[in-house]
Amino acid sequence: MSVRVALIQVAITDDEPVPARIARVLSLTADVAATHDVVVLPELWPIGAFAIDLMPVHAEPLDGPLCQELSRVAARTRAWVFGGSFAEQVQSEPGGDGYYNTQVVFGPDGSLAGAYRKVHLFGFNGGETTVMSSGGEMVVLPGPLGRTGLATCYDLRFPELFRALVDRGAEAFVIPAGWPERRVTHWQVLARARAIENQAYVLACNQTGTHGGVPIAGGSMVIDPQGEVLAEAGSGEQVLSVEIDPHRVAAWRGAFPALDDRRMG
Repeated sequence: MSVRVALIQVAITDDEPVPARIARVLSLTADVAATHDVVVLPELWPIGAFAIDLMPVHAEPLDGPLCQELSRVAARTRAWVFGGSFAEQVQSEPGGDGYYNTQVVFGPDGSLAGAYRKVHLFGFNGGETTVMSSGGEMVVLPGPLGRTGLATCYDLRFPELFRALVDRGAEAFVIPAGWPERRVTHWQVLARARAIENQAYVLACNQTGTHGGVPIAGGSMVIDPQGEVLAEAGSGEQVLSVEIDPHRVAAWRGAFPALDDRRMG
């Protein structure tokens, strides 16, 4: 049975106010979710992945207004909403409030199906590392794509994370991102590599536009377990829609059982 998947490649610019973007994207998400089984949003879409100064300003708790609205969209449309990530505020951390780059997933009943705090923070002691704390837990959850592992943007460069998710049963990966244009070839190669080496679907949803002075690549992709790109977005705001068959993962792993031949790790 096929699953209707949509990746919403959101355009993020400095001149669009954050409240206006949130309202616009929530409305778009509701429209798209009405005709799809799974909807995926990009990383930090409310503020932009490189809008470092806005992260603490617009941070919310996990039960805040943004997640409540995403939950309502999922419940109203009966879709799975992979809500991208947002700046999560956690109160009563040692030394004051803490902040995480947190990916959230809502099931078709509106319940929070999963939350993943980004493990690998980008910035080399700058960027989001100056504001965010690193998460420490892996997340694999059941859903229409099969067992689905969560990762975010820079995590794509760390194959050991994906291997660990496969060891926990992952058959698909959802990867929201804010990947810059200047390294778009890395995005393309790494996303396909994670699909090929783990024999799993990859749903990689990027931002587009320019914010914080950084042009963002776009190029969101849905990649099958053999590394074939089933659908790829351009460089502008776009809804990427495709039907996939989750059973192809087990079929390919059975026909070409490379994962059974692992000897290290």
